[in-house]
Amino acid sequence: MIQSMTGYGKAVLQLSTKKVTIEIKSLNSKNLDLNVRIPSYYKEKELNVRKKLAKKLVRGKVDFSIFVEMTADETSTTINNGVVKQYMQQLRNVMQSGTSEDLELLKMAISMPDALKTEREELDEEEWNLIDEKIDEALTKIVQYRIDEANSLEIDFKERIANIKKYLEEVNALDNDRIENVKARLKKAIDDLKVETDENRFEQELIYYLEKLDINEEKVRLANHLDYFLQTLASEESNGKKLGFIIQEMGREINTTGSKANFAPMQKAVIQMKNELEQIKEQILNVL
Repeated sequence: MIQSMTGYGKAVLQLSTKKVTIEIKSLNSKNLDLNVRIPSYYKEKELNVRKKLAKKLVRGKVDFSIFVEMTADETSTTINNGVVKQYMQQLRNVMQSGTSEDLELLKMAISMPDALKTEREELDEEEWNLIDEKIDEALTKIVQYRIDEANSLEIDFKERIANIKKYLEEVNALDNDRIENVKARLKKAIDDLKVETDENRFEQELIYYLEKLDINEEKVRLANHLDYFLQTLASEESNGKKLGFIIQEMGREINTTGSKANFAPMQKAVIQMKNELEQIKEQILNVL
């Protein structure tokens, strides 16, 4: 079962004093590219989070975020009274007037460095365990999203592989006509020269030439690659890189067949195969 690398998962945890939102987004990438954004008081758990994401998502450009919204009256940020009072007194001295309103001075003072102090929150292990469960929930959702997204890709792949098989059957059917066409063209070329030829030598040279144009091996290998692609597509694990390698081998056999075809009707079938393969190549980049 294949998976897309495009996905989204979200989980929300409501605690007594805060709401914690976990979001995971992913796009296609050759390797795993993790971008993790979490509050500073959860930073000691970042390595564990990265390991969990890498194990579950394997590959892709992944953005992971934990957003915290305080919902209670309590806050970890308080006014540093002593510092603010000192700032206000210094501002009065600068103004050298008793007419300035304290409210305006307070606005200026509160923006000064160290006017506010934030008490560093210690990590609550029980709270983190609840968050960790929600991370698992978000991961489950993004994996399911990836599977659902890949279902349409799988249908499209199977249709295009079936089309390539159909065009390969056309190539098989045209092969005898192609050989006869090549023989006739060579014979006509000799006749146009109006010279006498040794029939035995001509036959030998013809056989040698036709061997160079033989595409039986290419047809067999392409058929095998098509079947192998479908087998890999149906396997339990998603392996986009392996499917990509198989497609490269398909392209090699199709290109060789086209270069040897030397027959317009067969070349048309080869072009159709190339077109179907290019469509698969574009989509396979998004497969995990």
